[in-house]
Amino acid sequence: MPSARCCGSKTATGPTFSPAFGALTAELRRAEANQHDVETLLLRLVQARDFGDADDIAAVLHYRLTRATARPAGSGRTRKTPRLIAGLIPDATGAMTPEMRQALTERRDLIEARTTAMLDSALAGAESWTTGLGTRPNNSKEAAEWQRAARVIAAYRDRYGITGPAPLGPAPEGDLQKIDAARAHAALDHARQLAQERQDVPERLSRSIERTVPSL
Repeated sequence: MPSARCCGSKTATGPTFSPAFGALTAELRRAEANQHDVETLLLRLVQARDFGDADDIAAVLHYRLTRATARPAGSGRTRKTPRLIAGLIPDATGAMTPEMRQALTERRDLIEARTTAMLDSALAGAESWTTGLGTRPNNSKEAAEWQRAARVIAAYRDRYGITGPAPLGPAPEGDLQKIDAARAHAALDHARQLAQERQDVPERLSRSIERTVPSL
C-alpha cells in the first residue's frame, strides 16, 4: 500500500493532520484487500479534480475512495475475492520483513481462531442471536458456506461489542462500521438463504413423491 506521504502536505491543513486521515488509511487498506491497484487508483482519484475548494483533503479523498471501491475489483466472472480476515479485516500485503510477516500471520490466525471459537460457543449455547442465522445445512459444502457466513457475523459482533439478540445489533455508527455492517449483512443474507434452501429440500421431495405415487 502506498505510504501516507503520497498525498501528504506540508501545511497543517494537509491529509496527515486531518481527523479523517485514520479513516482514509483504513479505507486504503480495505481497497487493497479488495484487490484494487491502490497506487494507480489513488493517483486517478487525486487527478480527477483539484482540491482548491476543499477544507479537508483527507475527507475528500476518503469520500472519493469509498465510492470508487464500493465493490471488489473486477466484475462478473473477473471479480476478485477480497483478502479479508474473518470476512472483515483487510489482510496486510506488500513488502515487509520476514519477522513482520510472521507476526501478522500469527495475528491473523489468532483472530480466525477466536472468531471460530466464539461462533461455536454461541451455537452450542443456543444464544438468541444465532436463531437469526437459520439452521445449518446438512450438505457438507453448503454447511461450510453457512459456517463461513456465520463467522463473519460473529466477527462483526465481537469487533463492535454487540451483545443483543439481533444478529447485527443496532444501526452502525461511522463510516468504517457501516462498511463492515454491509459485509455482515451480506453474510447474514447468505446464511439465511442457505438455511432456507435446506428447509425447502424436504418439501420439494415430498411434492415429488406425491406426484409419482399413483392414486388409489
